[in-house]
Amino acid sequence: MFRHNRKAIIVFDLKNLPGAFTTTIQTQRFGLEGVSVTGGHSPGVRRRRLSAALKRLRANSGMSAAQVTAELGWSSATKLTRAERNEWKFPKRSEVEALLDLYGVEGEERAHLLSLTEEARGRSDWHKYADLFTGPLPDLEAEAVRIRTYEVVLIPGLLQTPDYAAAVSRASQVVPPDQIARKVESRMARRGVLDVPDGPRLTAIVDEPALRKVVGSHLVMAEQLRFLVGMASHYKVTILVLPDEVGGHPAVDGAFTLFDFPRPEPGIVSIPTVVEALYVEDESYFDQHALVFDAVQNLALDPQRSLDLIESIAAEHDKRA
Repeated sequence: MFRHNRKAIIVFDLKNLPGAFTTTIQTQRFGLEGVSVTGGHSPGVRRRRLSAALKRLRANSGMSAAQVTAELGWSSATKLTRAERNEWKFPKRSEVEALLDLYGVEGEERAHLLSLTEEARGRSDWHKYADLFTGPLPDLEAEAVRIRTYEVVLIPGLLQTPDYAAAVSRASQVVPPDQIARKVESRMARRGVLDVPDGPRLTAIVDEPALRKVVGSHLVMAEQLRFLVGMASHYKVTILVLPDEVGGHPAVDGAFTLFDFPRPEPGIVSIPTVVEALYVEDESYFDQHALVFDAVQNLALDPQRSLDLIESIAAEHDKRA
């Protein structure tokens, strides 16, 4: 067990999954008794994946939207274009089956797409936090196979402690005071995706200033950095520090996150802004950011030297607490 502080206890349970641990957070301040969310599949992301697959199948068939509509006897092409743009809420199995018949999709691929159709009709596990998210962040995290994030001035959200997350929310002046506790609760719950057997792997590159910037207090920072050290032992988490001595680098303009999905699903780039994040689904844009991430990763300290620096900075915060 790694004791974070009196308010929060992080339990590393190695019994359930080989080489894994389950994170449980208990926080008296926010009333988070045993918050533990297993990252389930997201209907929203399943709809996105189904839409992308149908668009790809039509492109491979060489048929236009108007031709498909005529073949199926649909009244207009709007139904098809809305499906391909992921502007639908509840895909109809009969309509998807008709499209698959027309495109000649059989066997495992057909079964997979029909399975996506059923799963896309549900409601996200995150619906109770819907008012806190302006974008699909929790759903993307739940469906990704890999998450790569670079942060300049903040600790990545999936790796924040409750006290640090609360301090970030207060400082933003965007989250209403009466919503901070729920915001923190949702952020802690999001970390559950890392404990799911088929959940994503996380590589986080943190710029050194994020470790030194005092968010909340020096005590909050010392505890946050020790928590980072503990999370680095998670079998799905890699934490790297980009030291100040590097100077200018390819990502100096700002933070971003890459979400990789099972092939052939396209990846998504998330770029934070003051009020909300932007989500871009464009192959060229994604590839450019992936190249930037790789370049920054090559400049970062290796995992052990990164942990050494984190522990050293935590000790500095301790002295000032």
